[in-house]
Amino acid sequence: MFKLEIQTWITSAGRGQKTWTRPRNVYKVTTQNPGSDVAAETAAALAAASIVFKDSDSSYSAKLLHTAMKVFDFADGYRGSYSSSLSSAVCPFYCSYSGYQDELLWGASWIHRASQNGSYLAYIQSNGHTMGSDDDDYSFSWDDKRPGTKILLSKEFLEKTTAEFQLYKSHSDNYICSLIPGTSTFQAQYTPGGLFYKASESNLQYVTSTTFLLLTYAKYLGSNGGVARCGGSTMTAESLVAQAKKQVDYILGDNPAKMSYMVGFGNKYPQHVHHRGSSVPSIHAHPDRISCNDGFHYLYSGSPNPNVLVGAILGGPDNKDNFADDRNNYQQSEPATYINAPFVGALAFFSAKN
Repeated sequence: MFKLEIQTWITSAGRGQKTWTRPRNVYKVTTQNPGSDVAAETAAALAAASIVFKDSDSSYSAKLLHTAMKVFDFADGYRGSYSSSLSSAVCPFYCSYSGYQDELLWGASWIHRASQNGSYLAYIQSNGHTMGSDDDDYSFSWDDKRPGTKILLSKEFLEKTTAEFQLYKSHSDNYICSLIPGTSTFQAQYTPGGLFYKASESNLQYVTSTTFLLLTYAKYLGSNGGVARCGGSTMTAESLVAQAKKQVDYILGDNPAKMSYMVGFGNKYPQHVHHRGSSVPSIHAHPDRISCNDGFHYLYSGSPNPNVLVGAILGGPDNKDNFADDRNNYQQSEPATYINAPFVGALAFFSAKN
């Protein structure tokens, strides 16, 4: 019998802000405390990984795919949001604001991509509309998978393997065209310096994820001789790459402040990062115990972080390109894996081109 419990969260969101020390408790989703969003996202990751290992380790690939299907069954069979089951631990900072339906469609899409199992195609066709496939949304993030699902499913239409996904190609075009200045369907906001702007808190998470989707769609279009249709005009793969490159260059220092928002990269980068391990002295530099309350001394200190968090990308500047290098301004100075993760794909793309 397949027994499943998914570990989802370390420490409590509320308590985490009241102490400046190491994380504590671990939480999980179960059949009694469901988390379809977390489980379906896990299934998507496993299915995607199975594709990566298919040629080099077919046995491991098959195991990943088999587990992805089991995890998806758990996500779909025991529906509910992890922020409902674990509300006190994850909210208000990481509530599932988009719900869990987008992750279910995301998970099914990746498993279909990996397996070409017709039952997942049927699932997507039966549930796509109610799970957000027709929604207009312009932020791909840790919480909202709708734009990513549209791009992923459009790939199969472009490759002429799944004609049923033609609608997702149209949805993808609408999403991509909304990001490109000058198109008739342009809706996005940019700073005066040219940075895509979505939200005041941790805006670079949307920049890196959007950049990743621009490049992914450009790759899909370029490999299959396609274009994005923006009303009466079209956008080529090359134009999407050019737009994405502007965002990458901005993050790495080509911006009005001449500031690299990747810590440790370039001659000028943030020094006061909102990060415990980076701001609190190492045990070698400070071997004595640092209590919970004592840690706040380092949070509020005006000194640069003693430990350089090399490679971390922070929340970034505001809608006027202004950036406060202030550890207390977590909206701008806090790094996160969900900012860095999609940026790795963008850097890999341009590195391969060079």
